[in-house]
Amino acid sequence: MPESFSGGLYVAPIAGIIALIFAGYLVARIKRVDPGTEKMKEIAEAIHEGAMAFLFREYRTLIYFILAMTIVIVVAGVMTQGAGSMKPATAIAYLVGTICSLGAGFIGMNVATLANVRTTNAARQGANQALGVAFSGGAVMGMSVVGLGLLGLGIISIIFKDPAIINGFALGASSIALFGRVGGGIYTKAADVGADLVGKVEAGIPEDDPRNPAVIADNVGDNVGDVAGMGADLFESYVGSIIAGIALGSAMSSNSVNAALLPIYIAAAGVIAAIIGTFFVRTNEGARAQSALNTGTLVASILAIAFTYFLSTSLLPDIGLNVFGATVAGLLAGVLIGKITEYYTADRFNPVKEIAKASQTGTATNIIAGISTGMMSTALPIVVIVVAILLAYKLAGLYGIALAAVGMLSTTGMVVAVDAYGPIADNAGGIAEMSGLEPGVRKITDALDAVGNTTAAIGKGFAIGSAALTALALFSAYTKAADIQAIDITQPNVVAGLFIGGMLPFLFSALTMQAVGRAAFDMIEEVRRQFRSIPGLMEGKARPDYANCVRISTGAALREMIIPGLLAVVVPLAVGLIPGLGKEALGGLLAGALVSGFLLAVMMANAGGAWDNAKKYIEGGQYGGKGSEAHAAAVNGDTVGDPFKDTSGPSLNILIKLMTIVSLVFAPLFM
Repeated sequence: MPESFSGGLYVAPIAGIIALIFAGYLVARIKRVDPGTEKMKEIAEAIHEGAMAFLFREYRTLIYFILAMTIVIVVAGVMTQGAGSMKPATAIAYLVGTICSLGAGFIGMNVATLANVRTTNAARQGANQALGVAFSGGAVMGMSVVGLGLLGLGIISIIFKDPAIINGFALGASSIALFGRVGGGIYTKAADVGADLVGKVEAGIPEDDPRNPAVIADNVGDNVGDVAGMGADLFESYVGSIIAGIALGSAMSSNSVNAALLPIYIAAAGVIAAIIGTFFVRTNEGARAQSALNTGTLVASILAIAFTYFLSTSLLPDIGLNVFGATVAGLLAGVLIGKITEYYTADRFNPVKEIAKASQTGTATNIIAGISTGMMSTALPIVVIVVAILLAYKLAGLYGIALAAVGMLSTTGMVVAVDAYGPIADNAGGIAEMSGLEPGVRKITDALDAVGNTTAAIGKGFAIGSAALTALALFSAYTKAADIQAIDITQPNVVAGLFIGGMLPFLFSALTMQAVGRAAFDMIEEVRRQFRSIPGLMEGKARPDYANCVRISTGAALREMIIPGLLAVVVPLAVGLIPGLGKEALGGLLAGALVSGFLLAVMMANAGGAWDNAKKYIEGGQYGGKGSEAHAAAVNGDTVGDPFKDTSGPSLNILIKLMTIVSLVFAPLFM
């Protein structure tokens, strides 16, 4: 690789360090906020201990998988005599990718459990103060994702100077992300379903009532699934898009050095844009949370576009405008998908209101309305993605598609910040309820949580859209690495691959949904047991056994995540190696999984988000409010939607990307 390329790579770790320094500044600012009363601190400590206990047990479990994958990469390298990405150094890149992904989750989880109680206490002073603390906590996660992503990627690139080896870093990030999303999703939904069905529906007690034994596990789950899991998801999309851009840029016939460097420079500029954007999340008196978050996101996006124009025209003057157009097409596609998701999941729009209205006639009509809304919501995102793909390809070929993914993810720091803010606000409400604070505090945290539900749904839509573009860019890199000139869908082996790939997202979703169901069953039985057997619990005179519920969720999540996680690694390798299938059939598998996985992920995420906000819409006083028959139906619908939007749906993003990066890394084995 030319020396000029390796010199330009120093931009990546420098930008990563800047992001991490800013994250450190935000942590210091959060720590200066008063955590509140002794009771509040006691509850927050229980949430923190539960979250970190899960994380450490998950990491210990993953060590065996990481070691096994490292051995597989080394053995494959020996078998292929170091061809392509099958080199011993790829195993090192893989290990660094896993460490960076685990590190981002650890930092985000720690700070989220630091910020939640401080958000509660800030809410005693006003909504704007609470928003400021919660958003700062989310921004730490965002800056950790982009900071560690660019730092690790830059170091590996500088040391080895080989795009094929860098693919190992993406594989490490992807494999950890899948287990993090699946394990976190199973944990949080087992606790949530148990707490809601037994507490709210059967016992008729409020959400986050301290008498509910599952309430601490539920609050822990918000951090496990929606902070650490979501951060790992976008971490791997972020580095995957950059690596695909480097690979396709390096293969260009002219000016390949600058073409390979451009994705790194755009990502680095996006870090600066995101940092500046955080200062525009105004929390002055009278500011609305949604408007403040939208303003910060808009500023970051505008700055990213401006920076991209300058970089594209400077580095690639011959095709600079075309490259700029392709990158902006991806960024605008991300914004549009977010807006479409907001329409289908926010309670101020008609789809959610219709689900709430349908709840008046029972659970069945609520579920019918929610599923149909999820299915309907797939149409416009597909149109947006198709237009972005065609436009990017028209402007700059396959390299343009990779840059569209980079453009969509260039402001990842801000997107993750806005998304991670939601679970912190949700935790803050739980702490307020369990601490017995004045009703006005819970009203403020509920309002912030309602906005958080919408931002989480938008974040999931963004993650799904970016997954589609990233997987397509990685797919293009795979065809080049495997020396596939074209994939002929009239060939039987390719058709076989298409069918297998189309089926996999459904099998994967079934496995994760069943896992949530089994874990929730154990949780429900435990909560019922405690209500029956602990004297004085329902009267508030006895303390529930919170720790046992945390233990049940933790054990179930770690046990149930193994098979779905292995599926994404084993199936592509098997299809690529089985005689009669091979590398072309694997290409068909990746294409089939991309199409069905994208559609299923959008449907499940949006249906789940719509069900959740329909429930909150009724709780706000519509159709009889809390305790009404419509509310009971909405709670049941939301319970179905929980694993849709927080376990299976988001995990599909990682499934399609992980299968593609596994295929890319092991491509020499299929030759």
